[in-house]
Amino acid sequence: MDSTTIPASVMAQIQRIRIRTQRIVNDMLSGEYESVFKGSGMIFKEVREYVPGDDVRSIDWNVTARTGHPHVKVMTEEHEQTVMLMVDASASGRFGSGTRFKSELAAELGAVLAYSAIKNNDRVGLLIFTDEVELFVRPQKGRKHVLRVIREILCHTPGRRGTDLAKALDYLNQVVKRHAIVFIISDFMVSDYETALRMTRRKHDTIAVAIDDIREAVLPDVGVVAVRDAETGEETIVDTGLASLRAAYADEAQRRIDARRTLLERLRVDLISLEVEEDYVRALHRFFRMRERRLLA
Repeated sequence: MDSTTIPASVMAQIQRIRIRTQRIVNDMLSGEYESVFKGSGMIFKEVREYVPGDDVRSIDWNVTARTGHPHVKVMTEEHEQTVMLMVDASASGRFGSGTRFKSELAAELGAVLAYSAIKNNDRVGLLIFTDEVELFVRPQKGRKHVLRVIREILCHTPGRRGTDLAKALDYLNQVVKRHAIVFIISDFMVSDYETALRMTRRKHDTIAVAIDDIREAVLPDVGVVAVRDAETGEETIVDTGLASLRAAYADEAQRRIDARRTLLERLRVDLISLEVEEDYVRALHRFFRMRERRLLA
């Protein structure tokens, strides 16, 4: 994306996010990301001749047959990793009852995670989705690449309004072949994604970052109002003065949240749950501490 095509107000927002997120990573999350997301496994380094004491399971039979002498494969720990940010750009993200939209929090979270990854010398990629995959940026390293990722999240204009998380996960599973750390940043106002998420969890270290707004769980008493579904455009007239309506609204929201948590727990997908006005740094601290305790257990 050419920076000359970006409005000055958006460039200023990108700069603010860059400064803030770099400070958070350097001052508050230093070492936590690295300690939790260490090398994901072993990769091939070289082949050498067998010496007594080598594990016979590491013998490279092709090289052994070709040379007539036993050779073994030498493996080394993989330090560099791939981090994929999956960002939900559906219309429900352009909602916020406080000082910012859910989509704005998603962008800042993406920036923090991207800077943390780059500081750890990892590659960062981006997938923006609605009910279609709208943008895929292949994983790369470097601060210049991180700025591109942030610009894409902030400046992307969605072509569609709906959400299809299953389609986005299927696409990710096809194009990202190596093991990756996958952060799904969404409000998860979608269904029928369990099968796709199970496949992603088998291939990748998958973390759900769920962003909610208080008004999606608590309906205020403001009389008769028109309520519009952000993704379908369907409009309904409701009387918020009815206590029974507000109670039913709260019950439905809680059922949705509970169902999401139950599904993620069943699939063993970690969850970072955030209110849009919440201090996300504290939530990230809690998440990193939880992961660290689990690694040490």
